[in-house]
Amino acid sequence: MPFAPFVGVNHHGETILFGCGLISNEDTQTFVWLFKAWLDCMEGCAPNAIITDQDRAMQNAIQIVFPETRHCWCLWHIMRKLPEKMGGFADKDKIMFNIHDLVYDSQHHTEFEAGWQAMLHRFSLHHDEWLGVMYNERHRWVPCYLKPYFWAGMSTTQRSESVNAFFGEYVHSKTSLKQFVDQYGRAMRKKIENEFQADGLSLTKMIPCVTSFAIEKQVQRVYTIAKFKEFRTQLLDQLYCYVIPMMDGKTYEVKENRVINGFDKSWTFIVEYDVSTSKGMCSCHLFEFRGILCRHFLMVALRYNVKVLPDCYILPRWRRDIKRAYTRVKINYDGWITTVEQERFDRLCTTFETLANTIADDPEKCKSVMMWLERQLELHKPAPPYHSSICGVLTPLPVPDSGVHAEVPQQIKDPKSAKRKGAPKKNRLKGPLEKGKSKSKPNTHKKRSTMDNARQEYAGQGFAGQPYTGEGYGGEGFAGQPYTGEGFVGEGYHGQYDYGAVNNSMTLQYQDSLDLNLTLF
Repeated sequence: MPFAPFVGVNHHGETILFGCGLISNEDTQTFVWLFKAWLDCMEGCAPNAIITDQDRAMQNAIQIVFPETRHCWCLWHIMRKLPEKMGGFADKDKIMFNIHDLVYDSQHHTEFEAGWQAMLHRFSLHHDEWLGVMYNERHRWVPCYLKPYFWAGMSTTQRSESVNAFFGEYVHSKTSLKQFVDQYGRAMRKKIENEFQADGLSLTKMIPCVTSFAIEKQVQRVYTIAKFKEFRTQLLDQLYCYVIPMMDGKTYEVKENRVINGFDKSWTFIVEYDVSTSKGMCSCHLFEFRGILCRHFLMVALRYNVKVLPDCYILPRWRRDIKRAYTRVKINYDGWITTVEQERFDRLCTTFETLANTIADDPEKCKSVMMWLERQLELHKPAPPYHSSICGVLTPLPVPDSGVHAEVPQQIKDPKSAKRKGAPKKNRLKGPLEKGKSKSKPNTHKKRSTMDNARQEYAGQGFAGQPYTGEGYGGEGFAGQPYTGEGFVGEGYHGQYDYGAVNNSMTLQYQDSLDLNLTLF
């Protein structure tokens, strides 16, 4: 029975699970049922974008259930097919290299279309059926058609790889339905624990800045650690760029030069920047596509000594200080029935959301409701916290000294321990198993200073990596954007997976929520 987990990306760039479906087969009718069930769970809110492979049944179901949703094909799957599809041509290596350059380096669709037609004419490929189909569907997979929209940095379905490996620790082909329910609960608990740990780390730790720019400090304070690292990488990559102002005073050419495998490679990006508002746009569309400001825009902004980035460039979805709504409710994994607490919370949220949408445009009504809510909060203020005494009786936490001193109770201490009989511990005979456990441990007395830890944190980070060179495709690298090997934060880092284990994959993306990845295996 195919298992279809809905997988997402959180504010740390980690893969998280939202739910799953067990389906009988993989035809259009089944996918329609699955997507409608998911739409019901999302209260009728369709995703803004979906990434799938080229499965026809899934594509038909998407058109039926999500007609307004942008549908993208997995770029990695398409580029993986090139050696097979071009294997019959004498100039297959040149054709593949040409396609790679067009796909990854074209900044505008007119540039891609002109280059594609020139390639067809040069290698006499006008009658190739597969290339014809791919060109007709170019808006589904070519980056220059997709990057003006927000995809959280994803263009492939690689997250299915990590999902397969993760679930491989809990379930297998022989797992019964009852065992599956139990193991699925354990898997969900593990994912939630990982996210809570990352939340705690982001709230209590800040990795060091690598420059003295005020905008880096600004992002460091508000973004999660993973997202700040992405921003920091873009800030460092200005070393490879230089700016050429244009005559109109609002347009700038940003040249980027790198040495790849001993060869110089350069790109030219156009940045439109308004000095009065500190807002602009780059032709690489990294911010629109990934939600992180690119090095080209940052270089122009810093040219004018910008101290604070506008709020529109600080996305709430990447912030460390926002409490996600789905973390407020305890989830019952021990049964199919929703907890009473969760039902009450859901009813309150739905009612308050409806009320807010109704009165948001009326200042007087908003003021009246807010006053009522403040009174209710004061009325239902939680009781003071308590702590346990040594006898197990609850006593209130201590209050500031009022000048009246109560009698100090007698302190109860642990009884004195008597000397044990038998041989001293160090002279006791040990068995072979116990001896094996008592091997010498490495000396940990020498600890690094805070500055050493900071240096170690930054060491090895380096720059974003090298742009795509025609080898090892399957990463992002849109429009000359460097492919980092570790992906986008772990974001959009879709890698390879075994077709024997996975049949279809799909990623759903919500603008202000999380990005869902549906994998069938």
